Amino acid sequence: MGDLTNSDYYSKNQRNDGSSNHEGGFGVSVMELRELMELRGSEAVVKIQEDYGDMDGLCQRLKTSPTEGLTGDVTDLDKRKEVYGENLIPPKKPKTFLQLVWEALQDVTLIILEVAALISLGLSFYQPPGGDSGESCGTAAAGAEDEGEAEAGWIEGAAILLSVVCVVLVTAFNDWSKEKQFRGLQSRIELEQKFQVVRGAQVIQLPVADIVVGDIAQIKYGDLLPADGVLIQGNDLKIDESSLTGESDHVKKAADRDPMLLSGTHVMEGSGRMLVTAVGVNSQTGIIFTLLGAGEPGEEEKKEKKVKKQDGAAAMEMQPLKSAEGGEMEEKEKKKANVSKKEKSVLQGKLTKLAVQIGKAGLVMSAITVIILVLYFAVDNFVLQKRPWLTECTPIYVQYFVKFFIIGVTVLVVAVPEGLPLAVTISLAYSVKKMMKDNNLVRHLDACETMGNATAICSDKTGTLTTNRMTAVACYVGDVHYKEIPDPGLLSVKSLDILVNAISLNSAYTTKILPATKEGGLPMQVGNKTECGLLGLVLDLKRDYQPVRNQIPEEKLYKVYTFNSVRKSMSTVIKLPDGSFRMYSKGASEIVLKKCTKILNQEGEPRLFRPRDKDEMVKKVIEPMACDGLRTICVAYRDFPGDPEPLWDNENDILNELTAVCVVGIEDPVRPEVPSAIVRCQRAGITVRMVTGDNINTARAIAIKCGIIHPGEDFLCIDGKEFNRRIRNEKGEVEQERMDKVWPKLRVLARSSPTDKHTLVKGIIDSCLTEQRQVVAVTGDGTNDGPALKKADVGFAMGIAGTDVAKEASDIILTDDNFSSIVKAVMWGRNVYDSISKFLQFQLTVNVVAVIVAFTGACITQDSPLKAVQMLWVNLIMDTFASLALATEPPTEALLKRKPYGRNKPLISSTMTKNILGHGIYQLVIIFSLLFVGEQIFDIDSGRHAPLHSPPSEHYTIIFNTFVLMQLFNEINARKIHGERNVFDGIFRNPIFCSIVFGTFAIQIVIVQFGGKPFSCTPLDLEKWGWCTFLGLGELVWGQVIATIPNSKLRFLRGAGQLTKKNEMPGDEDMNEDNEEIDHAERELRRGQVLWFRGLNRIQTQIDVVNTFKSGSSYQGQLRRQSSTTSQNQDVTHVSSPSHVSLSNALSPTSPTGQC
Repeated sequence: MGDLTNSDYYSKNQRNDGSSNHEGGFGVSVMELRELMELRGSEAVVKIQEDYGDMDGLCQRLKTSPTEGLTGDVTDLDKRKEVYGENLIPPKKPKTFLQLVWEALQDVTLIILEVAALISLGLSFYQPPGGDSGESCGTAAAGAEDEGEAEAGWIEGAAILLSVVCVVLVTAFNDWSKEKQFRGLQSRIELEQKFQVVRGAQVIQLPVADIVVGDIAQIKYGDLLPADGVLIQGNDLKIDESSLTGESDHVKKAADRDPMLLSGTHVMEGSGRMLVTAVGVNSQTGIIFTLLGAGEPGEEEKKEKKVKKQDGAAAMEMQPLKSAEGGEMEEKEKKKANVSKKEKSVLQGKLTKLAVQIGKAGLVMSAITVIILVLYFAVDNFVLQKRPWLTECTPIYVQYFVKFFIIGVTVLVVAVPEGLPLAVTISLAYSVKKMMKDNNLVRHLDACETMGNATAICSDKTGTLTTNRMTAVACYVGDVHYKEIPDPGLLSVKSLDILVNAISLNSAYTTKILPATKEGGLPMQVGNKTECGLLGLVLDLKRDYQPVRNQIPEEKLYKVYTFNSVRKSMSTVIKLPDGSFRMYSKGASEIVLKKCTKILNQEGEPRLFRPRDKDEMVKKVIEPMACDGLRTICVAYRDFPGDPEPLWDNENDILNELTAVCVVGIEDPVRPEVPSAIVRCQRAGITVRMVTGDNINTARAIAIKCGIIHPGEDFLCIDGKEFNRRIRNEKGEVEQERMDKVWPKLRVLARSSPTDKHTLVKGIIDSCLTEQRQVVAVTGDGTNDGPALKKADVGFAMGIAGTDVAKEASDIILTDDNFSSIVKAVMWGRNVYDSISKFLQFQLTVNVVAVIVAFTGACITQDSPLKAVQMLWVNLIMDTFASLALATEPPTEALLKRKPYGRNKPLISSTMTKNILGHGIYQLVIIFSLLFVGEQIFDIDSGRHAPLHSPPSEHYTIIFNTFVLMQLFNEINARKIHGERNVFDGIFRNPIFCSIVFGTFAIQIVIVQFGGKPFSCTPLDLEKWGWCTFLGLGELVWGQVIATIPNSKLRFLRGAGQLTKKNEMPGDEDMNEDNEEIDHAERELRRGQVLWFRGLNRIQTQIDVVNTFKSGSSYQGQLRRQSSTTSQNQDVTHVSSPSHVSLSNALSPTSPTGQC
């Protein structure tokens, strides 16, 4: 822990604190408390005894009561904050707008442009000496002095600089608003974190920032401790201190052995009460941050992940490698991992690759453009016209070269899609904001987009699929099975007393049932919902639990064995007045009943409970309850003699030989909206699996109610034991091959431990059964779900029922704990992907056309028909504005009617390729026609071969205007990427899109009519505007023509789609739109994987189909075929019966077995 350095640090900073604090009226100073918190274990106990007598002494000095807490008086709280500090760690300062501007200026293309513009500016002010040398400099000077235009030479350079400033400001403003949004989101996440504190003898929930020194905090399983403190009373408390010490073992805490609790550590088991002794910068976590300097990138631990995310579009790369076990990543993944330490999200990976490829192509084109222009100029002047190189003409020649250079850079600027990161950022930020309304609090930006690719969801049952409102509806007491809660008169008084005491005392005292807030509403359940159901049973039996608790307050409980995933039960020991002990126990019925040797009969007397009675009980009571979807809880007790006192640590002996009191059936109804949400998931190609700690029968009943499984289907519902038996070898190690036989059919995993959940998620992610790697989402609420949430591609934590640890490990927090919110997240994720695809389709069309026009124009007419400033305006339309317009399309239900794209599908589908090429051809034909015969059509002067600094021509203005208007109408076409006919569908649901299209049109009119020299434009009359608009509108008509051409006719598009994945690993799929309708199993055939079917009558057709597909499949299919023959051979052995074929190798998880 670096105690020495810490102490030195305090002594420097806190010299004079002692005296001032004692003056503050408290009997202990910040300094003393900090020194106390440095100690561990028995040292700390000794120190407390020496300095303060005992814990009560320390409480007195801090003017607080160990049972009633602080009074809550405002002046007292303010004084404490003043003396001991607030529970806040000052966040790092946000970047200023100027810093963001500076960062935006670092863009390479912008730097090149700035340099070019500055050179151009400098040279335009240079007048060659001698005045008459113009003639001798040849074509270089011709027309330069026309109409006194030479002075206007500076305008082009200035205009480029101005447009660079615009781009930089827009980028910086985007980053700034994004950062602001994230801070808002972050503070919201922090405000939502509350903690239970005792004030004025009442337990209240307080925002963490309001906790002060002297508070009595109630801590329980799953809490993230918000401050340092000393344990006053604890039950079976175990803490994970790895975040501070690095030790992974859980540390046992007890008031008499090791009472020191540190902020930032996690409660893994048990419960207790602690006295807060240090908050904010004085707590152990705070001290570490102060030493690091809170302003450094090492922000507060729990903010770390979120803050890192704020770094622009690069945020997307921040996603940590999801593999906790580094060595076990797939081979393919390893290759990727070498490239960058962190695995990028699916979309980010594809985009980066695409941007690099386009950039390279642009660079080559721009270099060729510059070289051709320079050569043409040199050859024309010095070879053909045999002019000598005159020194006084050098600046003019250089000016020409600079002009060529600027044209080259312009080609590059248009080619490089720097709007991509912007589009991604806008789209994600917009989605994240909107997802808040759909109860999804996104903590990691890219999780939102990954969710669109999800192929599997492993969901909890309680609270996610069900309402998490537990009510006892049936019970078995005194040898009678009551289908509904009995009248208390029917039960023996003895049984009833034991039952009421067992439930009231053996549950967390923080669990309560409060009166309804609204008239006629249901009573409020606070705390653990299962315990609330049991307390409800006590109230239904016309008794009250509060008097029982008042009689034996929490600190009088002798020993508590808290619930955990291993015990699956909770027990509380109390000391009876005669000195003997009684232990009450409750837990999962089959587990507690195994430990019972007696049961109470009708009179409330214990009778023998033999193994065969247990079997009968399971068959006649527990299974029927479970099949109705009820969770069964058994309540039992055991008496111990006072002398000799039992060895309480010997758990196996203690939790045995119990006497069963009753079995309660608790109902947790399925949320009404869940069945339809699950149907939507299945339609969208997402497999929903239920992973629950409940009994298998209960789980199966709920799964059928939800629609996860349907009666008669061939799916697996197994419990944790059976699951482990199937996936582990003799040595107990998990084998991927065995796992691959289980997971495709698995729909319900019951009685599962957190490890099982993690194993399942890891197994599905690492599987190579399907050529698309599975993208898995997981929901979790418990502390022990942390590993599974971290391992999954997207982890959903429950906002209401979730523990702090689970929220910490998650990517998205469901603020309403509802499964249907996950479906909304899928919809938003797919929408992000589609928005980016729309933007790409639009931008690549502009890119292709602008680059070809600039390139050929420059080579044939020595001047780009589109000038640098015009290009920058086009760039602004297609980058910033288009990304805003297309990235903010709201999602529609149609998004859930297709299968997930998967990781390997090219970003540019064949339909998109068809649209890009089709529209590109139309635009090129129009522009080249205007360029070479435009002057004849419109009867105007030709703008070709214009000398340096000549005034703008009407001819080139028409070309520029038509080009922009074509882009504008093509932007409407770009709204659809799956070949839909109606491009206007839902256009008015997106006001941003409409306002941007009309806004751009208005600005274009201003530029053309009033742009003048800087924009190289000359005003056009109405007729010419009419023609330009007509040619632009042609885009919409042409779009319908393109949509009519079927993809299957354009074989070459398959290759075009491949362009985006040159260096993709073997195993990518060549999935074209026309294959999309082919069902899943059939697509597997295309990959050369063979389905082994029984039945000779089908073998012949099968072979034909396989051969056909083999001949048409991609080269990857060949590779895969070799590797898959071995697995096929193994597979033959698994044909289980003539009527049932094992499809484990060939079937993807999304297609139910019945589909073939």
